Amino acid sequence: MNTIAPSKPRLALIAGPTASGKSTLALALAERTGGAVINADSAQVYRDLRVVSARPSPEDETRAPHLLYGYRDGARPCSAADWAEDARRAIADCHGEGRLPILAGGTGLYLRTLIDGIAPVPDIHPGVRAEVRALTTEEAYHHLTDEDSDAAARLNPADTSRIARALEVVRSTGRPLQAWQTERVGGIGEAVDLVPLILLPPRDWLHARCDRRFEEMMSDEGFEEVSSLLARDLPPSLPVMRAIGVREIAGYVRGELTREAALEAGRTATRRYAKRQYTWFRHQPPAAWPRWQAEVDCAALPDVLARLS
Repeated sequence: MNTIAPSKPRLALIAGPTASGKSTLALALAERTGGAVINADSAQVYRDLRVVSARPSPEDETRAPHLLYGYRDGARPCSAADWAEDARRAIADCHGEGRLPILAGGTGLYLRTLIDGIAPVPDIHPGVRAEVRALTTEEAYHHLTDEDSDAAARLNPADTSRIARALEVVRSTGRPLQAWQTERVGGIGEAVDLVPLILLPPRDWLHARCDRRFEEMMSDEGFEEVSSLLARDLPPSLPVMRAIGVREIAGYVRGELTREAALEAGRTATRRYAKRQYTWFRHQPPAAWPRWQAEVDCAALPDVLARLS
């Protein structure tokens, strides 16, 4: 007796560099389908950064459900695993309500963790972590050469964080980090009908939008947002404090930079970030995922949306 396999629930994904038009396209798709937009941007998870992270406006958020935007306090860092767990729940809720979940964002590590899963590395023993983090980068690299020579050969000897991570994993678990990374758990890619679209618009168009975006951040609202964040005296190592735009606007607010110097620094930082994202999204997602390489504007919306139908 032949049986028909049940269809998988659909999941739309709109990804690409900052300022490429993801939010506009995701909102248009949500309005067309009755779907919900789910944030996949690491800065937009923090409630402290509506303006500086270019979150959708309150008006846009009333036009369709927007999930996982501004839902975490900046004092609580959000790892890729944290976000993926929250995203899995949000996607399941949308499917339960008969809504199309639409992932929109530019944080590749978030998306890869959700779709492909994460290496099941056990928690690092606190004593091992403290021991490793007390080493200089040179000392840690020397030990890594002895204890995980393959990792040492792959890493830049000056890459402090990756060297420390590889050394603490091999010491705490007895297995090299790469051995753990060959295993993946928790990915939802096989359980959904994924409909992806990668936005890779012309670079000059993207750069102009990056410049305009940072100029909009250099506003009274942006200054107030960063001032409020600085008043909390949070550790500078937190992701919320390292978000693009925070450091540059903070320099202006503190009187360390002129407005024009802060603008130029912010434009440069935003463009560099967009360049890194552009490179990642060009090469890392599967080749079968469609790439949209034109501008994303009102005239193009029907054609772009057709790719997601």
